Amino acid sequence: MVAAVFPGQGSQRPGMGAGLFDLPAAAPLLAEISAAAGLDVRRLCLQSDEDALRQTQNAQMALFACGVVAFRCLEDSGVPKPAFFAGHSVGEYAALVASGALGVADGARLVARRGELMASAGKSRPGGMAAVLGLDGASLETACREASTGGEVAVVANDNCPGQLVISGDTGAVRRACDLATARGAKRAMPLNVSGAFHSPLMEEAAAAMFDALVRVTFKAGAAPVVSNVTAAPVDDPSRWPELLRDQLRSPVRWTESVQRIAAAGVDAFLECGAGEVLCGLIRRTTREARTLPIYDQPTLEAAVAELGARV
Repeated sequence: MVAAVFPGQGSQRPGMGAGLFDLPAAAPLLAEISAAAGLDVRRLCLQSDEDALRQTQNAQMALFACGVVAFRCLEDSGVPKPAFFAGHSVGEYAALVASGALGVADGARLVARRGELMASAGKSRPGGMAAVLGLDGASLETACREASTGGEVAVVANDNCPGQLVISGDTGAVRRACDLATARGAKRAMPLNVSGAFHSPLMEEAAAAMFDALVRVTFKAGAAPVVSNVTAAPVDDPSRWPELLRDQLRSPVRWTESVQRIAAAGVDAFLECGAGEVLCGLIRRTTREARTLPIYDQPTLEAAVAELGARV
């Protein structure tokens, strides 16, 4: 069995989508996404520099577009249909579209709104995030609680793989939590170059506004379950998605548990669709028994198709 997974912010890079955007499946998708988002997504992906793609709105839309296009190209190559879908943070929207639970245009509009709200939240209450390596989750949660003083807060925001966690919150609290984590045995604690305290209580206002957009959209049962970032479990009732996607903005991304859940169900190949190989690396550190196959250009698409024994 295979699972299709979609990366989140941090995987974007200049030229993303090159090669895949020239395949027949890409043009109608890019046109639909561009019309819904109100911008030229092909130009955004292929011609933006690093600084432009670092902006939250641009990064999220580019990742969404590349993920949706990569999966459609993969699907057209005749590979086995995924038994599960999952996406890391904004990647969850591409996962929902790929599964058929969410329409392409609706997905693009939601991602545009999400990026706008998260960028605004980052300006109204500035915060930050930091990666912490080599410390267990319980110890890091304790460090975050102790660092949350003087009206500032730090929380564990991403459980990416064993030994790699991300914290988020007010800048001072994140800095204190990093110091405490290092003192308690973390190998490294390093700030991330992001524009806000994503997946933390600092996103509360953005989450509330996002819910207003989410409840106006129809979600339906997809071709296979999408595993939620919030619960690390497959979602059987599509009516839950507005609440789950709202909560995702202010809650931890439980990626390690999600991968473990999918692997335990019998999946032996994870297909990372869209941009780079970040998730492949995280998955290999989480489960050594599954294959990981990135799809982000024509050579990687062809390699994945050959590996899976599908027709080109």
